[in-house]
Amino acid sequence: MIDLTRNDRALPSNSSLGRVWYGNPVLLWDAATGELASFNTVFSFMIFQDTQYKKNPDGTFNAGDGMAFFLASYSDSSVLGNSGGGGGNLGLFNDTNHFNATGDSRVVAVEFDTFLNPQWDNSSQHVGIDINSIMSVASEYTDPYDSPGHKNLTSDLWLTATVKYDNKTKLLTVDLDIEGYLYHVNHTADLKLFLPEQVAVGFSAATGASGELHRVQAWSFNSTLEKKVTPIGSTSMSPAPSSRPLVAPEITSEPSPKLVLKVLVPVLAVSVCGIMGLLLWQKRRRNEATSDSCESDEQHGEADFERGVAGPRRYHYRELAAATGDFAEENMLGRGGFGRVYKGCLPSDVDDSGRTVAIKKFCSESSQSRKEFEAEVKIIGRLRHRNLVQLLGWCDSPKGLLLVYELMPEGSLDRHIYNTESVLTWAQRYNIIVGLGSALRYLHRDWEQCVVHGDIKPSNIMLDASYNCKLGDFGLARLGDHGAGPKTTVVKGTRGYIDPEFVNTSRRCTQSDVYSFGIVLLEIASGRPPLDRWDPSFMLMKWVWSLYIEGNILDAADARLRTGDEAVERHMERALVVGLWCTLREPEHRPSVADALHILQSEDKLPDLPLQMYKMAAAPSFAVGERGVSGSSYSSGGRSSATTGATGSSESSAN
Repeated sequence: MIDLTRNDRALPSNSSLGRVWYGNPVLLWDAATGELASFNTVFSFMIFQDTQYKKNPDGTFNAGDGMAFFLASYSDSSVLGNSGGGGGNLGLFNDTNHFNATGDSRVVAVEFDTFLNPQWDNSSQHVGIDINSIMSVASEYTDPYDSPGHKNLTSDLWLTATVKYDNKTKLLTVDLDIEGYLYHVNHTADLKLFLPEQVAVGFSAATGASGELHRVQAWSFNSTLEKKVTPIGSTSMSPAPSSRPLVAPEITSEPSPKLVLKVLVPVLAVSVCGIMGLLLWQKRRRNEATSDSCESDEQHGEADFERGVAGPRRYHYRELAAATGDFAEENMLGRGGFGRVYKGCLPSDVDDSGRTVAIKKFCSESSQSRKEFEAEVKIIGRLRHRNLVQLLGWCDSPKGLLLVYELMPEGSLDRHIYNTESVLTWAQRYNIIVGLGSALRYLHRDWEQCVVHGDIKPSNIMLDASYNCKLGDFGLARLGDHGAGPKTTVVKGTRGYIDPEFVNTSRRCTQSDVYSFGIVLLEIASGRPPLDRWDPSFMLMKWVWSLYIEGNILDAADARLRTGDEAVERHMERALVVGLWCTLREPEHRPSVADALHILQSEDKLPDLPLQMYKMAAAPSFAVGERGVSGSSYSSGGRSSATTGATGSSESSAN
């Protein structure tokens, strides 16, 4: 076993960084032949609580920041030698290159993150894929707060991860098993474009102001490229140089034949038994899934939705497979952390035969995928509004979870805001803004219950053939009674759009949606994203506030729309000011969506916003709680693994 970060009874585990890697470089691709390796690695590890560090009043412990498996540039001087800059970088990057690593700093990693850093994370505990940036290109939430047992990354359990890369499909997949809770994330990338020919493979971990311990128990790595490379370095596994103590086992580079036999024989025997058992189990599962009869599928669906789902109909898996050509790549419309969306044509043996639809296929049946699937079916299936995407049906099958929507021919709004060839006119943008506001007013005020959407952003705003907007993706939505107070929940949302007050308190309410609505208003009017991947210092809200203070707010409007039309410019100014109004720091100072819509659609006087208001406003990247943080909140140093709602103290550090 290897301890990656400090494990010393005399010292706490915070502010520690450690790395360990295989002593010889590994050939990732062959420059002579162009061949790229396929590889498969399996490792068991534990991220566990440091019982001597910062115990909370409820008996839980603060945790942060996490660990990673990596492939990185291998040089004779160092591996990840320039990493550092706080625990949030997980020992992979430093604060100058963590958004765009180049040269010898390049790294592809699978991160197991235990703390929310909103500058680059979109959720608390998660598994993610990083490519030359600490900002994950794909991730899945791994803290099933509502699930029995509440097992997560810091539950003191042995975790097993399987990471595979296929050189033909260029698909990197990660499967994580937390004692029966299965999570999956994947991303397509040609690793030849991101890493050198020879790489180091290993693990890194780091802690900031809070502490935790990181231990690797067992590890295997197999590659299709077996060409020998010249060793660079002298040790079989080399812990990173550090001024802090780092516990690491002594591992010789050439073990004796007797020792190899003593270890190899029992390991092979256990492995063969395990593989045979796994193959039998997989065969049984395939046989069960293949028997996709109407009767079994109906029973499965009825069991999962015995409480009843009004409106959308149930489809059989075979019907949706036929509609999409067995989910053919050419029919894929898009992909995300949830899975993939396909274009399909309903077959002749179902209602609405011949209708073209969009079919969302969840990537796995993890607890989080099922939670989002059921939330969409049970909430959006009951809603009826012209500015909401219509859910036509669902499929709960052993082969997967699927949702069937009306097809929106113009796709999502984000594709159009940043389209340099075809620019949305202001009339089209204004129509989208009003449509989005109308949808939120219906959700917050006009429906029988109050619905908080929880993930308002351009990629969830769909456009029909006439560029009318329809809000979709209700995977994070929550129901409540009108007038009821906000409920404590796990912090999850999209970086740049998530309400800082929600991050601080873990209490999501309609004002959280108002904040996101305001950010989207600013984005639509300016044509710029809330955060800039290539310029971490840029924040859209801060930039617009500075122009408002100078009295030049129209300079924030999309220059492609500045034609000198006074009526258009008045509307753009109105949208920008209302956007700022919706993003005020204190939720009670924000308008309701109904009030915001009224100002947008009228000639009433615009609200007077204090010129110093931005100093009171916290951008999503820096929303540190002033009244303490809840179990799912964050500070600049670590993330609490406590159950949501437990209150601790705010921390600060250089993390």
